[in-house]
Amino acid sequence: MTGTANGVVGKLSTLDRFLPAWIAAAMVAGLLAGRWIPGLDTALSAVQVDGISLPIALGLLVMMYPVLAKVRYDRLGTVTRDRRLLWPSLVLNWLVGPALMFALAWLLLPDLPEYRTGLIIVGLARCIAMVIIWNDLACGDREAAAVLVALNSVFQVVAFGLLGWFYLTVLPGWLGLPQADLAVSGWQIAKSVLIFLGIPLVAGYLTRRLGERARGRAWYESEFLPKIGPAALYGLLFTIVILFALQGDQITARPMDVVRIAVPLLVYFGLMWAGSYAFGRAAGLSYERTTTLAFTAAGNNFELAIAVAIATFGATSGQALAGVVGPLIEVPVLVALVYVSLALRRRFASAPVEVTP
Repeated sequence: MTGTANGVVGKLSTLDRFLPAWIAAAMVAGLLAGRWIPGLDTALSAVQVDGISLPIALGLLVMMYPVLAKVRYDRLGTVTRDRRLLWPSLVLNWLVGPALMFALAWLLLPDLPEYRTGLIIVGLARCIAMVIIWNDLACGDREAAAVLVALNSVFQVVAFGLLGWFYLTVLPGWLGLPQADLAVSGWQIAKSVLIFLGIPLVAGYLTRRLGERARGRAWYESEFLPKIGPAALYGLLFTIVILFALQGDQITARPMDVVRIAVPLLVYFGLMWAGSYAFGRAAGLSYERTTTLAFTAAGNNFELAIAVAIATFGATSGQALAGVVGPLIEVPVLVALVYVSLALRRRFASAPVEVTP
């Protein structure tokens, strides 16, 4: 790691600095709990919010709120005017990402149709949750992340079902490949977006507006935000524990299946992040916005992918297992890419920086 990256990491709190270790411990704890505690998965799934276990839903909301409370909403206009960021993000998320996952699923899992379908569903579900954490840890542009996540949310409601029909039925038919069906409604996806993005977004916006109005921006950013900031990572770790506890038995009982599913996912996350990062650099974006472009393109909405797979194919299906393996691979890979991004930060020292008011 370069001196610049070391300098950034050195300023982090103990919780932030050792985040990979905490995440690894949370994953192991969840897997072991799901494997060794009888009936835990049933208890955790007893109460659901839009197909997602209530503990996971609460963890996601706690995770996203502090980061969205940090966004300076009065600066969003500088992002929406930056076409070098917005158009590439839409192309990478809704054209390149699904097509790449489709190709990798068929190339690497030609003999495993259930897992292949599950991976294609993961590729269609663009990230609206955890990407906010990865972007923040990598010192990306919070305002840009908020705008891109909002765009992904709108396109998710409109395009998810249509793209699912295209990649699972139409395109395989054109290529002479086996076809699959995806039963998902626009309202189901809209509910997921409203719950997992809408609630923390509104809460974060109101917190900033009311806090600044009552005590001023200096107090809000120097005193209030540092107090609520750690809650984001606590929510992340809690979510990971619960997520892996729910599927711990399946994952540990089928290790070779997990390995087969993991290979295309590793290739996918690496290619999407590196390609998006290179594009942002070539387009002359600042470090902050290049980082945001890369993480929003590489991340996936595993909550939606798992919910859709379970609703369509069942909780014990191979499609659902592929959705669960998604975050098993995505979490450590994107945490590693946070550090890669910080290490590359010095390369942007001479790059033009977007001016914000």
